[in-house]
Amino acid sequence: MTYKIMADACCDLPLEFVEKNDIHIIDMTININGKEYLDDLGKTFDREAFFQSVKDGQIATTSQINIGTYLEIFNQYIKKDEPVLYLAFSSGLSGSYNNAVAALNILKEEHESIKITIIDTLSICLGDGLLIYEAVQLKKSGKSLLEVKEWVEENKFKLHTWITVEDIKHLERGGRISAVSATLGTLLNVKPIIVVNRTGKLVPSAKVRGRKKSLQFLVQKTIEGIIEPEKQTLFIGHVGVPEDALWIKNALLEKIKVKDIQIYPYGPTIAAHTGFGSIATFSFGETRK
Repeated sequence: MTYKIMADACCDLPLEFVEKNDIHIIDMTININGKEYLDDLGKTFDREAFFQSVKDGQIATTSQINIGTYLEIFNQYIKKDEPVLYLAFSSGLSGSYNNAVAALNILKEEHESIKITIIDTLSICLGDGLLIYEAVQLKKSGKSLLEVKEWVEENKFKLHTWITVEDIKHLERGGRISAVSATLGTLLNVKPIIVVNRTGKLVPSAKVRGRKKSLQFLVQKTIEGIIEPEKQTLFIGHVGVPEDALWIKNALLEKIKVKDIQIYPYGPTIAAHTGFGSIATFSFGETRK
């Protein structure tokens, strides 16, 4: 029986891929200077203008998907009796997953049978996107909803995310570090290294001095952690710095053989957290700690 793969806009997958593979994307709301915009993977949202606003020091905020939105969308599939596998953005950074579960519980009181499965990917940005990408490949190969669900649950903790931040002052403006830390970090040219932990939260992992060293650090950690790279598609994400993403791609290809490496821009949700110039790698390795 056929089924629908569903995700939210935080997966940051390219619109072309989403449309080609018939993935249902739930838009997310972005607030910039008091104005609300929909993150719809670039269908109407101007990512480049958004990146520029972040570069200019503006602070964007994001809103979780509310229960009413989930009720409306889930009902569409209940009426069609079409199974759904929803891979949700990390509950460690958004209440959207919990709202989706709450909506599903409400609907279970009204319907005897509901064919909607929700997974907390505990991943962000193109890490979430990479899990969805692999789920799509499994579906295309004939795997059932249950088989895809089991694969995602088994592999989501094996997804490694390494992020570096260019503008440490952006973290201060967003209230994520103190003014003293930001000032000292700027003076010393410190570039924080951030990872996603087992609870799906962004946490500091290391600090290096200088942009080049931070990019080299991402390459090093990706290579150290990766397992069977020749079987993997890796993702590299960035906020307005495609040249740095390409440098990382080439540096990786010089040292390991991989199935593919794809480069995409972050969407506004994670870009709002990390700021202009942020860059990240996403790959599979040992179970993350």
